[in-house]
Amino acid sequence: MSRVASQLREDSRKRLLCMTPAERLAEALRLGQRDIAAYAAAHGLERDGARRELERAAQAGRRYSRVMRELAG
Repeated sequence: MSRVASQLREDSRKRLLCMTPAERLAEALRLGQRDIAAYAAAHGLERDGARRELERAAQAGRRYSRVMRELAG
């Protein structure tokens, strides 16, 4: 592991420790939205299409769920 990667990880850990639970949740949601946008751009999809694809991929290999099938399309 590189020294730069270790330093970045430590800085991130310290920043998260200073946040309230609500701030950490908001950060996680923001990062998730950013990642959906990046996936959509990389695959030439609209945001909702990218979200559905990611949800379907997360369900692959899991036990059948009619609810998740309806949500993911």
